[in-house]
Amino acid sequence: MHRLIVVILAAVDAAIAAAVGLAVILAPLTLVWVFAFGGAADWGSLWPATATIWQFGHAVPLEITLSAEYLARTGIDPSAASFVLSLAPLAFGVFTAVFAARSGRRASRAGAWITGVVTGTLVFAAIAAATASTGATPFAAVETWHAILFPVLFYALPALVGGVVTEWIEAGDGGVARLRDLVEERDSGWADVPALIARGSAVVAVGLVGVGALGLTVVLWARGGEIIALFEASHVDALGATLVTLGQLAYLPTLVVWAISFIAGPGFAIGAQTTVGPAGTQVGVLPGIPVFGAVPDTATPWLLLLALLPVAVGAFAGWIARSRLATVSDTDHDAMAPRLAIVLGIAVVPAALIALLAFLASGALGPGSLAQVGPAPGPVALAVGLEAGLGAAILLLSPRRRGETIARDSADDVSWSMREEETDATEPALFDDSNDTEPALFDDANDTEPLDREELSGLFGTRPLDSRGGKSDRGPSVD
Repeated sequence: MHRLIVVILAAVDAAIAAAVGLAVILAPLTLVWVFAFGGAADWGSLWPATATIWQFGHAVPLEITLSAEYLARTGIDPSAASFVLSLAPLAFGVFTAVFAARSGRRASRAGAWITGVVTGTLVFAAIAAATASTGATPFAAVETWHAILFPVLFYALPALVGGVVTEWIEAGDGGVARLRDLVEERDSGWADVPALIARGSAVVAVGLVGVGALGLTVVLWARGGEIIALFEASHVDALGATLVTLGQLAYLPTLVVWAISFIAGPGFAIGAQTTVGPAGTQVGVLPGIPVFGAVPDTATPWLLLLALLPVAVGAFAGWIARSRLATVSDTDHDAMAPRLAIVLGIAVVPAALIALLAFLASGALGPGSLAQVGPAPGPVALAVGLEAGLGAAILLLSPRRRGETIARDSADDVSWSMREEETDATEPALFDDSNDTEPALFDDANDTEPLDREELSGLFGTRPLDSRGGKSDRGPSVD
C-alpha cells in the first residue's frame, strides 16, 4: 500500500478513536442539560464537562474545588472543599487502547507500521491538546501536560505493540522481520522461546481478565440485594439512576482489576487502613455508591483457594508452550534452559502487566480516607507472578515421558510420510511403466518351468507330449 494512504488511514483511525470517546460522553450529558436544567442550562459548560470526563477516563487526575455556595447548601465540611480525584473510569482508556492496537496492526499489514503508528500518535496528540486548551473548567482543574500526555500514552503504546507484534508474526521483510529470522536461526531450542513467552503471557493475561470478570459477575449476582438497597437509599429519579448506572459501567474495567487482585490474594482497599481480601475484610464507612454493596462484610479462609485459579491459568499457558516447544532429548542438559526462560517470562511479563493495570485502577476517590482506593501494584504483581509462574513450571519443567517423545516422533514420521505420498501423487514416477503398451523385456510373470532332457527329445520326434502334459507313444505329427 502507498505510504500516503497509510498516513491518511492512520490519521482517520486516531480521529475516530478520539471522536467516538468524546461523543459517548457528550450524548448523555446533552440529555442531562436538556431534561435536568431546561431553559436555565449553561450550554457553555457542556463542552468543558465533556472534555474533563474524557481526560479523567484516560487517568488524568482532577483537582476538585467545591464552591462555598455548594458547601453551605449541602452542609459539607469546608476542609473537604478541595481534593484530588484520580481513580479513573478505565472504560474510556480501554476503548482508546483497543482502537489504537487495531490501527497499529492495520499499518503493519499495509507495510508501513512505523509511519502508521507515528501518524496516529501525532493526530491523537493534536486532538488531546485541542481538548485540553478548550475544555478547562474551574471546578475540576487539570495539569495541561497531564491532559495531553496521558491520553497520548493510551493511544501510542497499544498502537506500537500492535504494530510490532504483527510485524513479528506476519512480516516478510523489515527490521522486526530480520530480528525474528535471526532469532529463529539459532540452535539449541532457543528459536521458539520469544514467541512462546509472548504466547504464554498473552494466555495468562487474558485468562486473568476472564477469571476477574467471572468473579465480579458472581459477586454482583450474589449481593444484588445490597446493591439494589443502596440504589433505593440514594432517592434519585430515573435520570439520576441512569447517570449512576452509566458511571458504574464506565468503572467496569476498574472493578475487574479489583477482582483479579482479590482472587490473587492481596485484595484492595477502599480507604486508608482498610482491606478487602480473601484472608479478611476490614472496612469502615463506605460511600453510598451502589456498586460498593458488592463488597463482602466478612471473609472465610476457604476464599484463599481462589489463588488456585491463577495457578491453573499459568498451568494452561505452560501446557500450550510445552506442546509447541521443539522436541529435544531428555538427556540433553541444555534442553532445560529454554524451558526455564519460558517459565520466567510467563511469570514476569503478566506480573508487569497486572502491576500496570493495578496502578491505573487505584487512586483517590474523595477527600480524607478515600484518598487511598484500589489495589497496591507491588503485592498484586508479586502474587500473580508467583502463582502463574508456579503453574507454568509444573507443566514445563516436569520430566518429559518417553511415550510423549515417541508419540511426537511418530507424528513427525506420519507427517513426513503424508508429504511423501502427496509428492508421489503429484509428481510422475521416473520408472513407472504401469501404462506402457509394449511388453517388458524382462517380464517373467508368465514364464514356464524349464523342460528336461526327455521332453526336449520328445519335441524332436522321439516321445512327444500329449495334450495333458504326459508322454505319448504316438509318432511325431506330420501336420
